[in-house]
Amino acid sequence: MNQSPPVRPPSAGRARGPARSRVAAWALWDFGATAVNSIAVTFVFSVYLTGAVGDDLPGGASPASWLGRALALAGLVVALFAPVTGVWVDAPGRRRRALAVLTGVMVLLTASMSLIRDDHRYLVPGLILLAATAACSELATVPYNAMLRDLSTPQTAGRISGMGLGAGFVGSVLALLIVYVGFVAGDGDNRGLLGLPIADGQNVRAAMLLVAGWFALFALPLIIYGPPGAGGSAQRFGMIGAYRRIWREIREEWRRDRSVIYYLGASAVFRDGLTGIFTFGAVLGVQVYGISTADVLLFGIAACVAAAVGSVFGGQIDDRIGAKRVIVGSLIVMIAIGVALLVSSGATAFWILGLLLCLFIGPTMSSARTLMMRMSTPGKEGVTFGLYATAGRAATFLAPWLFSVFIDVFDSDRAGLAGLLVVLVLGLLAVAAVRLPDTRA
Repeated sequence: MNQSPPVRPPSAGRARGPARSRVAAWALWDFGATAVNSIAVTFVFSVYLTGAVGDDLPGGASPASWLGRALALAGLVVALFAPVTGVWVDAPGRRRRALAVLTGVMVLLTASMSLIRDDHRYLVPGLILLAATAACSELATVPYNAMLRDLSTPQTAGRISGMGLGAGFVGSVLALLIVYVGFVAGDGDNRGLLGLPIADGQNVRAAMLLVAGWFALFALPLIIYGPPGAGGSAQRFGMIGAYRRIWREIREEWRRDRSVIYYLGASAVFRDGLTGIFTFGAVLGVQVYGISTADVLLFGIAACVAAAVGSVFGGQIDDRIGAKRVIVGSLIVMIAIGVALLVSSGATAFWILGLLLCLFIGPTMSSARTLMMRMSTPGKEGVTFGLYATAGRAATFLAPWLFSVFIDVFDSDRAGLAGLLVVLVLGLLAVAAVRLPDTRA
C-alpha cells in the first residue's frame, strides 16, 4: 500500500481531483489578464491615447507612431528582465510568489490609467503606463506558462493550453461587453448605461478602474491555490548571475537538442507578428477603415470570440497532428488574409477579414506555448519560458518598429499593416525551416 504512489504514473495524479480545480484557477488568471491586454493595450486605452489624448499633438507626429515606439521599448525591458524572472521562478515555491508580485503591479498600473486626461500633455505619462503594463504582463507569463507542466500531461497539454487561452479570450469578450454597454455605447456628451461624460475622457478613465478590479478578482484563485512549482535550487542570482545561468542553459540545450534554440528564434519572430496584429488592429480599424471608436469595441468582442474558438479547436488539433503543423498552416492563412486586407477598404472588409485573422491567431499562440513546454527539460520550465520570453522580446521591437517605420516612410497609417505582414512572413520562413521532433504523445 505504501509503495503504490511512487510507481503510479505521474500523469494519473495530475489528472484527478485537486488538479482540475488548479487548472480552472490557471484558466481564470488568463480570463482576467487577457481582459487587461484587450482593453488597456488594444481596444480602449490605446485608442483613447491615439485618438483623443494625442489628437492635437504639436509637431505633426503621429500618435500611432509614438505608440509603436513605446511598445517597442516595453519589449526591450522584457528582454532584459525575463532571464532573471525565469531563473528565479525555478526555485521551490517561487512561481506563485512571482506571479502575485507581477499581478499586483499590473493592477496598480491599470488603475493609474484613470488619471490620464484628454490633453496632449498626458500622452507621455499614458504611454509610459501602457508600456509598463504590457511589460509586466509579458513577464508574468514566465511563471504562468511554467505552471503548465504541473497541470497537464503530454497527452493533454494542447487541450489545456488551448482552454486557458480560450478562457482568456472569453474574459476579454465579457469585459469588453461590460465596458461597451456601461461606459462607451451611445451618442452625445454622456455614454453607456452609467451615463458617464466623455469630456476629459471620464468614461474611459472610469473603465480602467473597473478593469483593474476585474483582473484582481480573477487572479486571486491562482495566486492562492496555484502550483508553486517543485523547481530545483533555491540559490539566489543577481542580474549577471542570471544571465550566466541562461547562457549555460543555452549551451546545454545546444548540445542536447539544437532544434530548441532554433525554435526559440523562430517563435520570437512570428509571436511578435501576432502581438502586433492584436495591438495595432484597433488603431488601424479607426484610422484607416473608418470604424468608430464605439464600434471598435464590438469588433474587439467578436475578435476575441473568434480567437477563443480557434484556440479551443486548435488545441484539439495540436494533440493530434503536432504543434508545428498548426503553426505553419495558421501563419500561411493569416498572411493571405492580411494581404487581402491591405488592398481592401471600408468597415465591412475590416470586419470580415479581421475576424478571419483572429480565428487563426488563437491556435498559433496556443500551439507555440505547448510546443515550448513539450520541448523543455522537466524541472527547468521557468528557465525555458524565461528564454521563451527573452527570445520573444528580443524581437518584440520588430513589429512595433516596422509598423511605425512603414507609417513614416509611406506617410500612411495603412502602410503599418504591411510592416506587420513582413514580420509574419519572416516568422513563417523561420519556423518552417526548424527541424522539430514529433510533438505528439
